[in-house]
Amino acid sequence: MDKALLKEEILKAHHFRHATRKYTGDKIPQNDMEFILEVARLSPSSVGLEPWRFVVLENEEVKAKISEVAWGAKKQLATASHFVLILARTDARFDSEYFYNHFKARQPDKDKLKRMIDIYEEFQTEHIEVVDSDRALFDWSSKQTYIALGNMMSAAAQIGIDSCPIEGFDYQKVNAILAEAGIINPRHEGISVMVSFGYREYHPRTDKIRKPTNEVITWN
Repeated sequence: MDKALLKEEILKAHHFRHATRKYTGDKIPQNDMEFILEVARLSPSSVGLEPWRFVVLENEEVKAKISEVAWGAKKQLATASHFVLILARTDARFDSEYFYNHFKARQPDKDKLKRMIDIYEEFQTEHIEVVDSDRALFDWSSKQTYIALGNMMSAAAQIGIDSCPIEGFDYQKVNAILAEAGIINPRHEGISVMVSFGYREYHPRTDKIRKPTNEVITWN
C-alpha cells in the first residue's frame, strides 16, 4: 500500500472510532484481541519504564462488583466482548526496586546503570517534580498508560473493532475490589483507566465533531 492510501486508511479508522457504550455481545476473534494487546505492549513510555500492566478481565463476579461502583461502565461491562483494566505502577521512583530491576535488565554494566539512574533521579526530582508526592508519581505513571490506551483503540479501529475508554468509576473502591480478588498488589499498582472492546450495537447519530484545525493546531 502506498503512503497516500495508508494515510487515508488511518484517517478512515479514526473517523470510524467512537466511544461505544453498548455492544452486540459478539466475540472478537482471539488473534485480533492478541493483536490489540500486543500494540499496547509495544507502546512507548517515558524513559522506557513501562509502568503498566494490562488485565483482560474475565471474572464475572469481579465484573459485577465493579459495575456497582462504575457508573460509566455498566453497559460496557454487560455487553463488551473484552474488558481491559489498565494498571499503573505506584512505585516508579528512581530509587525503587522496580525501577532498578527494570533498567538492570537493559543495562548490565553497573557503572552505566548508575549513571542512567542518576540522570533519571534528576529528571524525576528536579524536572518533573514527582518524587515528593505519591499521587504525583502515580499520575506520572498513569500518563504513560494513556499512550498505550490510545494506541489500543486506534489499532482496534483500523481492524473494525469498537472500543470505549472509561474513567467513570470510584477509583478507591475499584482498587479495593481488585486487591480483594488478588488481581493487584496495592503496594505496587493501581487502576489507571479501563477500556472495553467489541462491536457497536448502534451507529453514532452524527458525524465526528471536532474543533476546527486552526483552533487546535498552530505552526510557530
